[in-house]
Amino acid sequence: MSDTVIRLSHVNKWYNPQFQVLKDCSLQVEKGEVVVVCGPSGSGKSTLIKCINALEPFEQGEIIVDGVSLHEKGVNLPKLRARVGMVFQHFELFPHLSVIDNLDIAQIKVLGRAKDAARAKSEALLARVELSAHAQKFPGELSGGQQQRVAIARALAMDPVVMLFDEPTSALDPEMVSEVLDVMVQLAGEGMTMMVVTHEMGFARKVANRVVFMDRGEIVVDAPKDDFFGDIGNDRARQFLSKILQH
Repeated sequence: MSDTVIRLSHVNKWYNPQFQVLKDCSLQVEKGEVVVVCGPSGSGKSTLIKCINALEPFEQGEIIVDGVSLHEKGVNLPKLRARVGMVFQHFELFPHLSVIDNLDIAQIKVLGRAKDAARAKSEALLARVELSAHAQKFPGELSGGQQQRVAIARALAMDPVVMLFDEPTSALDPEMVSEVLDVMVQLAGEGMTMMVVTHEMGFARKVANRVVFMDRGEIVVDAPKDDFFGDIGNDRARQFLSKILQH
C-alpha cells in the first residue's frame, strides 16, 4: 500500500474565465511528512489547501487523498473530511457549544462514536493541548490562542490521517502564536502528516520536511527544507524569503 497521503496532479482552478487561481499544480505528501506552503498574499495557498479538503471545487486535474479521488462520482465527502483534519485561520468553533461539546459533536454525529467514548477522547485531547480547565467554557470566553488549540484538538478527535492548517496563527496576537505552534511542533514530532500554509518560517525551519513556495497560482519551488533555506536558486522565492526573514 502506498505511503502517499495526498497527491495533486495538474490541478487547475478558475474563479471566473479571466482569473485562474491555481495553475497546473502538482505535488505529493508522504505519510509522516510535514510540508509548509508559503508565498505572497494571493498566490493561491489557501485555495490549494481547501481544494485538498474538497471545500473548494477545481476544474481540471486530480486530487487523491488517502486513496480516494475527489473527482470520483459518489465520493462521500463528509466521510473523507472526517479523515482530513482542517484548522482554519479563524477557529470556526461553534459559539453556542461548550469547548468539550465542540469536540464531542462530530465524533458522535459523523463517526458514530458512543457518547461516553467521545467524551473520553475529548477529555484526553483537551489535556494534550493543556486546556482541561476550560472544558465547560464557551469559545468566546477563551483567548484566540486557546480557541485555536481547541480547534486543533477538535480536528484530532476525528482520528485524521492528515492535518491541514490554513494560516493558523495569522489571526492571533503575537504572544499567542507560540502556544499554537508548540502544539503543532509536538504533533509533527509524533509523526502526524501535516500540510501547513504559514508565514512562520521559524516553524518551517524547525519541523518541515519540505517547503512549497507558490506565486500567482503556481507551485514555483518544491524543495527539501535545507535546500529552500539555503541557496534556493529561484529569484522570486529568494526575494520573498529576504522580506520575511529580515523582520
